[in-house]
Amino acid sequence: MSSEMIFDADLQNFQTAVVEKSMQMPVLVDFWADWCAPCKQLMPVLEKVVSDYQGAVLLAKVNADQQKELTAHFGVRSLPTVKLIVQGRIAGDLSGAQTESQVRKFLEPHVSSPAEDRLDKAKQLIDEGALDQAFEILQEMNLADPGNANVLLAIASLKLTQGSIDECRQIIDSIPKDQRDNSEYKQLLSRLRFAEKADELEPRNKLEQRLAKDGQDLDTLFQLAMHDVMSDDFDKAISRLMQILGVDREFNDGKARSTLIELFDMLGAAHPLVRQYRRQLYALLH
Repeated sequence: MSSEMIFDADLQNFQTAVVEKSMQMPVLVDFWADWCAPCKQLMPVLEKVVSDYQGAVLLAKVNADQQKELTAHFGVRSLPTVKLIVQGRIAGDLSGAQTESQVRKFLEPHVSSPAEDRLDKAKQLIDEGALDQAFEILQEMNLADPGNANVLLAIASLKLTQGSIDECRQIIDSIPKDQRDNSEYKQLLSRLRFAEKADELEPRNKLEQRLAKDGQDLDTLFQLAMHDVMSDDFDKAISRLMQILGVDREFNDGKARSTLIELFDMLGAAHPLVRQYRRQLYALLH
């Protein structure tokens, strides 16, 4: 097999095809020979793994009998031997026949998994608004690995973006409890709760008219803050909730306070607005 990902290497092309390429991505160099039975077992394993990585890693095949100078340069003493070249240097090696899982484990520290790449691609498509394309990728991944919580969270996020609140809730509830203790799950759950609250809101224009007549109408301020959250105007939402707490810290049985904390959780501790307002909230409440 010869392609851009899998190719034969020799003294003439080694510098450009292996060393220079390793500056961009890891390159496996497989030293083999026709008479070597373990080589024939290993080669299809390497080819499959590299093909699965879809261009994130390359495989250079070196015929040890034909490329004796190159083989000696790498100090190869037995076949098959595989060298991993990263940033122009040897990052590790394998000797003898290997299983597919062993090869993948060997590569793990140096290259992201195909599943991670596809999931990142789907999330990028969601951010870009290409929801149908993202769903195709996520649906395929879910069929291949139904229990993958990261894929389920991405599908639930997509459904929420589409306004399918009930479907989002069903997917979130299906995620096992032992896989819920992470920031992505908590942030999506907060987004869902805000979306569920938004279904009960009065129209924004009606609320704004009411607030123009009475700037201290706390219920109106709260509903407008929820509208702000749903339109991603988080600064204004937090300001409105802080305004409510400045007037009545126990508004609606602590609803403004709990909503503000939930909004902080959704945005994450590193978000600039959370860092800005969390201290103000603490001072206000204490």
